Amino acid sequence: MRVYLPSTLTLLAAVRAAREIGPAPLSAHAVTPALREWYASGDLEELEYAAMTAAARASLRLLAADPSAPRRRVVLAAEVPGDAVAWRGGSADRSLSELAAAVPWRKIASAHVDDPSAAPDIAAAADALAAADAGDEDARFTVDGAKGHELLWYATQELPHLE
Repeated sequence: MRVYLPSTLTLLAAVRAAREIGPAPLSAHAVTPALREWYASGDLEELEYAAMTAAARASLRLLAADPSAPRRRVVLAAEVPGDAVAWRGGSADRSLSELAAAVPWRKIASAHVDDPSAAPDIAAAADALAAADAGDEDARFTVDGAKGHELLWYATQELPHLE
Protein backbone atom coordinates (compact mmCIF):
# COMPACT_ATOMS: atom_id res chain seq x y z
CA MET A 1 0.00 0.00 0.00
CA ARG A 2 1.29 3.47 -0.87
CA VAL A 3 1.57 5.88 2.06
CA TYR A 4 2.76 9.46 2.23
CA LEU A 5 4.88 10.56 5.16
CA PRO A 6 5.31 14.26 5.96
CA SER A 7 8.90 15.34 6.49
CA THR A 8 11.35 18.21 6.19
CA LEU A 9 14.82 18.39 4.66
CA THR A 10 16.27 18.21 8.17
CA LEU A 11 14.27 15.09 9.01
CA LEU A 12 15.10 13.60 5.61
CA ALA A 13 18.81 13.81 6.43
CA ALA A 14 18.15 11.93 9.70
CA VAL A 15 16.07 9.32 7.87
CA ARG A 16 18.85 8.76 5.35
CA ALA A 17 21.41 8.37 8.14
CA ALA A 18 19.22 5.93 10.10
CA ARG A 19 18.14 4.10 6.91
CA GLU A 20 14.57 4.10 8.19
CA ILE A 21 11.68 6.33 9.17
CA GLY A 22 10.79 5.72 12.76
CA PRO A 23 10.16 4.96 15.50
CA ALA A 24 6.61 3.68 15.26
CA PRO A 25 3.85 4.59 15.53
CA LEU A 26 4.15 6.97 12.57
CA SER A 27 1.55 9.37 11.22
CA ALA A 28 1.06 8.92 7.50
CA HIS A 29 -1.49 9.71 4.82
CA ALA A 30 -3.05 7.13 2.56
CA VAL A 31 -6.14 6.33 0.53
CA THR A 32 -8.53 5.49 3.36
CA PRO A 33 -12.20 4.49 3.31
CA ALA A 34 -13.12 8.04 4.39
CA LEU A 35 -11.10 9.57 1.55
CA ARG A 36 -12.71 7.20 -0.96
CA GLU A 37 -16.18 8.09 0.32
CA TRP A 38 -15.49 11.84 0.28
CA TYR A 39 -13.95 11.78 -3.21
CA ALA A 40 -16.15 9.09 -4.72
CA SER A 41 -15.63 10.27 -8.30
CA GLY A 42 -11.83 10.13 -8.03
CA ASP A 43 -9.70 7.38 -9.51
CA LEU A 44 -6.77 5.91 -7.58
CA GLU A 45 -4.30 8.47 -8.94
CA GLU A 46 -6.53 11.37 -7.83
CA LEU A 47 -7.05 9.80 -4.41
CA GLU A 48 -3.31 9.32 -3.95
CA TYR A 49 -2.74 12.94 -4.97
CA ALA A 50 -5.25 14.02 -2.30
CA ALA A 51 -3.40 11.94 0.32
CA MET A 52 -0.05 13.41 -0.77
CA THR A 53 -1.49 16.93 -0.54
CA ALA A 54 -2.63 16.20 3.01
CA ALA A 55 0.89 15.01 3.84
CA ALA A 56 2.25 18.27 2.40
CA ARG A 57 -0.02 20.19 4.81
CA ALA A 58 1.38 18.07 7.65
CA SER A 59 4.91 18.86 6.43
CA LEU A 60 4.07 22.55 6.77
CA ARG A 61 3.22 21.89 10.43
CA LEU A 62 6.60 20.21 10.91
CA LEU A 63 8.26 23.30 9.43
CA ALA A 64 6.31 25.55 11.79
CA ALA A 65 7.59 23.46 14.72
CA ASP A 66 11.23 23.64 13.52
CA PRO A 67 12.23 27.19 12.56
CA SER A 68 15.76 26.02 11.69
CA ALA A 69 14.60 23.60 8.96
CA PRO A 70 14.91 24.81 5.35
CA ARG A 71 11.55 26.16 4.24
CA ARG A 72 10.60 23.46 1.76
CA ARG A 73 7.88 20.88 2.32
CA VAL A 74 8.92 17.23 1.95
CA VAL A 75 6.66 14.21 1.49
CA LEU A 76 8.12 10.71 1.33
CA ALA A 77 6.14 8.10 -0.58
CA ALA A 78 6.60 4.54 0.65
CA GLU A 79 5.21 1.10 -0.07
CA VAL A 80 4.20 -0.75 3.08
CA PRO A 81 2.10 -3.84 3.74
CA GLY A 82 -1.57 -2.98 3.99
CA ASP A 83 -1.87 -4.63 7.40
CA ALA A 84 0.76 -2.19 8.76
CA VAL A 85 -1.56 0.78 8.08
CA ALA A 86 -4.38 1.67 10.45
CA TRP A 87 -6.88 4.32 9.44
CA ARG A 88 -7.57 6.94 12.10
CA GLY A 89 -11.34 7.09 11.80
CA GLY A 90 -13.07 10.15 13.18
CA SER A 91 -10.27 12.53 12.22
CA ALA A 92 -11.10 15.68 10.26
CA ASP A 93 -8.25 14.66 7.95
CA ARG A 94 -9.75 11.88 5.84
CA SER A 95 -6.37 10.44 4.79
CA LEU A 96 -4.70 10.37 8.21
CA SER A 97 -3.39 6.92 9.06
CA GLU A 98 -0.96 5.35 11.48
CA LEU A 99 1.86 2.95 10.71
CA ALA A 100 2.56 0.28 13.29
CA ALA A 101 6.21 -0.17 12.31
CA ALA A 102 9.18 1.87 11.19
CA VAL A 103 9.60 2.15 7.41
CA PRO A 104 12.94 0.84 6.08
CA TRP A 105 14.74 3.09 3.57
CA ARG A 106 14.36 0.45 0.85
CA LYS A 107 10.55 0.86 1.05
CA ILE A 108 10.71 4.55 0.16
CA ALA A 109 9.66 4.89 -3.47
CA SER A 110 10.19 8.63 -3.98
CA ALA A 111 10.17 12.05 -2.42
CA HIS A 112 8.09 15.09 -3.29
CA VAL A 113 9.77 18.38 -2.41
CA ASP A 114 9.13 22.07 -2.96
CA ASP A 115 11.29 23.84 -5.51
CA PRO A 116 13.74 26.23 -3.81
CA SER A 117 11.84 29.17 -5.36
CA ALA A 118 8.83 28.27 -3.18
CA ALA A 119 10.78 28.83 0.05
CA PRO A 120 9.58 32.42 0.72
CA ASP A 121 5.90 31.43 0.38
CA ILE A 122 6.42 28.25 2.42
CA ALA A 123 8.21 30.25 5.14
CA ALA A 124 5.34 32.75 5.27
CA ALA A 125 2.81 29.91 5.44
CA ALA A 126 4.68 28.17 8.26
CA ASP A 127 4.91 31.46 10.18
CA ALA A 128 1.18 32.13 9.71
CA LEU A 129 0.00 28.64 10.64
CA ALA A 130 -0.74 29.30 14.33
CA ALA A 131 -2.73 32.45 13.52
CA ALA A 132 -4.62 30.61 10.77
CA ASP A 133 -5.50 27.84 13.21
CA ALA A 134 -6.82 30.52 15.57
CA GLY A 135 -9.17 31.79 12.87
CA ASP A 136 -7.24 34.71 11.35
CA GLU A 137 -8.50 34.96 7.74
CA ASP A 138 -5.42 36.81 6.46
CA ALA A 139 -3.18 34.13 7.96
CA ARG A 140 -5.38 31.43 6.44
CA PHE A 141 -4.95 33.08 3.03
CA THR A 142 -1.16 33.03 3.52
CA VAL A 143 -1.21 29.36 4.53
CA ASP A 144 -3.38 28.51 1.53
CA GLY A 145 -0.73 30.18 -0.65
CA ALA A 146 1.51 27.17 -0.06
CA LYS A 147 -0.96 25.06 -2.03
CA GLY A 148 -0.05 27.05 -5.14
CA HIS A 149 3.33 25.33 -5.25
CA GLU A 150 3.43 21.84 -6.72
CA LEU A 151 5.86 19.43 -5.14
CA LEU A 152 8.59 18.13 -7.43
CA TRP A 153 9.20 14.39 -7.75
CA TYR A 154 12.61 12.96 -6.80
CA ALA A 155 13.88 9.40 -7.04
CA THR A 156 15.54 8.12 -3.87
CA GLN A 157 19.01 8.24 -5.45
CA GLU A 158 18.53 12.00 -5.99
CA LEU A 159 17.76 12.76 -2.35
CA PRO A 160 21.35 13.30 -1.15
CA HIS A 161 21.53 16.28 -3.51
CA LEU A 162 18.63 18.02 -1.74
CA GLU A 163 20.28 18.38 1.67
